[in-house]
Amino acid sequence: MDPWDSYCDDYATFVYLGTKLDLPNSTETVLHLFEMMRKAYPGMTDMDRRENDEFTLEEDREQGHYRTVGIDPRRVWSGYNNPPMLEDADEQHEKLLELVPYHLDISSLNCDTLDYLLSFDFLYQGNHDEVVAAALGGSGSPMESLVQIPGARVLNFEPSLLLALDENCRLQCRLHIETRTSAYQVRTGQYVESPITVYMTVRQFWGKQPFTNFVESYRNQRRIAMELMDSVVTPNILRPLAQQIRSR
Repeated sequence: MDPWDSYCDDYATFVYLGTKLDLPNSTETVLHLFEMMRKAYPGMTDMDRRENDEFTLEEDREQGHYRTVGIDPRRVWSGYNNPPMLEDADEQHEKLLELVPYHLDISSLNCDTLDYLLSFDFLYQGNHDEVVAAALGGSGSPMESLVQIPGARVLNFEPSLLLALDENCRLQCRLHIETRTSAYQVRTGQYVESPITVYMTVRQFWGKQPFTNFVESYRNQRRIAMELMDSVVTPNILRPLAQQIRSR
């Protein structure tokens, strides 16, 4: 597998478990789950309560790579930013997936979706959409003639693709690129350094899935994600973006 940090500035891996019913959010329930995660990962000491009854537990972000878990009314998640090894993130994600059925009463009846997500940040001070268009919609693409209209400047270029990976459309993959350049910045030429983000998600809708538990499904989704990263996303998305940014 390609070393992603040679292409992007930051990358992260997440698992999101979405539910059909509101999750229990009593102080005792949240603290008990977070204590179990802190016991496994002692560096997770920063707890916060945000808007909309969202609770998070994190490691210190200043160290550059950090773990996080969170709970909001209909979702629980685990994330690891810049993990030294992907296996470290797998261990954390699977730990949470093993705990939530017992601590949050999540079962096959109220589970909605399980997502495995990878995100890649490319810091750039300039027109993000122009960079993405040049990297992915440049020479030889059907968009080339539009991008090259004299005097035209790209204001939005955020490709998004959703694929069904099984006959019932219950297993899906989504690739999305998010830019953060505004029309004001393009008009004035006053850009701030911010990330272009590539998101790659493999989603399993629950209910008629072939897996008996969340960890089993996670491992299958993770395997599919790695196959797609190696064969498609890294050579055709990450590498061209990195090359385009470095050439400017």
